[in-house]
Amino acid sequence: MSLRLDLLRHGETTRGGGFRGSIDDALTDTGWAQMREGLPQGQDWQALVSSPLQRCAAFAREQAERLTLPLHLEPGLQELHFGDWEGQTALQLMASAEKELGLFWNDPYAFTPPRGETLLAFEARVLAALARVQQRHAGQHVLLVTHGGVMRLLLARARGLPREQLMQVEVGHGAAFSLQVADDLSLQEC
Repeated sequence: MSLRLDLLRHGETTRGGGFRGSIDDALTDTGWAQMREGLPQGQDWQALVSSPLQRCAAFAREQAERLTLPLHLEPGLQELHFGDWEGQTALQLMASAEKELGLFWNDPYAFTPPRGETLLAFEARVLAALARVQQRHAGQHVLLVTHGGVMRLLLARARGLPREQLMQVEVGHGAAFSLQVADDLSLQEC
């Protein structure tokens, strides 16, 4: 039985842009507004699922309470861990690791930031979490609050993009997309 999954990316955070990964920073007022504006209206969700990092979970908790829906925090849907790059912006990395940043942007599967999570490990973690969500909520319509990297990965798979084009998938703060998730975890963008 398929699952209808509405994806919502967190908004701007207190640490601003850059590679936040596992850093657990809070939303700014602008970030809250971005998420409220991006939230699809008039949906018939039956549950909410969120990354446990506060930039996702705080908004998901607010919406679960507002809509009186169950909320499940799924650790497997956290952002990619960027290792030594965590907390740095692309501009900072251009000054200290320009070549490596270029390699990562061109093919993140082929280059991993120093002491970071490989894209293969990230993909396996996210897909295992998606399988758990599919199993728990088969036949339902679910709102998933998560991160840009998770959304890029799922959207790239739904669009049939080659791995090296992962970073070309645009996912802004507060962006929303819809996917149909089949029993075999194949994805189709709605």
